[in-house]
Amino acid sequence: MAAMGIVQEGDEILTRPARRYDLPAEADDARRAVAQLASAMGRVAEVHTFGKGMGLAAPQIGIDRAAAMVRPPGDADPVTLLNPAIIEESPETDEQYEGCLSFFDVRGKIPRPLTIHVEHQDIDGNTRITVFERGMARLIAHEVDHLHGVLYRERMNDGVDPIPVTEYK
Repeated sequence: MAAMGIVQEGDEILTRPARRYDLPAEADDARRAVAQLASAMGRVAEVHTFGKGMGLAAPQIGIDRAAAMVRPPGDADPVTLLNPAIIEESPETDEQYEGCLSFFDVRGKIPRPLTIHVEHQDIDGNTRITVFERGMARLIAHEVDHLHGVLYRERMNDGVDPIPVTEYK
């Protein structure tokens, strides 16, 4: 994944909170970051199929800003989030394996809420709240974590370790 331009674990940018955009004043910067996210996701999708969807946060491509993009499973349009924050989550959770482009050789079993409410902004600075469920909630939560400098390993239950991707398959 490093060859695709994805920042790898160990780089400090992955463990610090991303800077929020001042929208609409920084709309051009946000548009550039979104274009770079889309380009990077395209490169990655050319070499790997993601049956459960794929996400990417700006810090993973070396941009220290609060932007993320998620491609749902299938042919649905990607979801772009600027300055996202999870403001509500369901008490119902499930545990599923997650992967990360920044350390792609392992998978970790992570508990996540089945429903999340995410406050975010559009390019004009308007605040929106979007509700995501199940698989999309998991993908979005993973990327929002990246924007707060949190890697999924920090969400794993005590005593649970990531498994090699060869075991996951």
